[in-house]
Amino acid sequence: MATVCITTAFSACVQTDGEMSKADATRAMTSGKAASPSDSSLSMAVRQALDKAPGFNVSGVFVRARDGAVILSGTVHSADQIRQAEQIARTVPGVLVVVNKLTLWHGGNG
Repeated sequence: MATVCITTAFSACVQTDGEMSKADATRAMTSGKAASPSDSSLSMAVRQALDKAPGFNVSGVFVRARDGAVILSGTVHSADQIRQAEQIARTVPGVLVVVNKLTLWHGGNG
């Protein structure tokens, strides 16, 4: 039995006037500073919002936040869920930038 994994990465940046750019988001994520409690709260809020979405399986999704920048990574089962995750993350208060690194997963027969 074979397992096939197709990776389709979507990367996006959402920005409003005077807020963080994608480059700023990347620097914030890689600065080496520990995540603050507010970063952890933002990550949790985004994950909870994803979990509440009807038909969305959050089990393979990882959420990291730093200074208002959110990175979504991991796998989902449809391209629609890749787009849906990004749209949901954008609606969470405190999110300034969304970097979507989710990939499409196709598994074997387990």
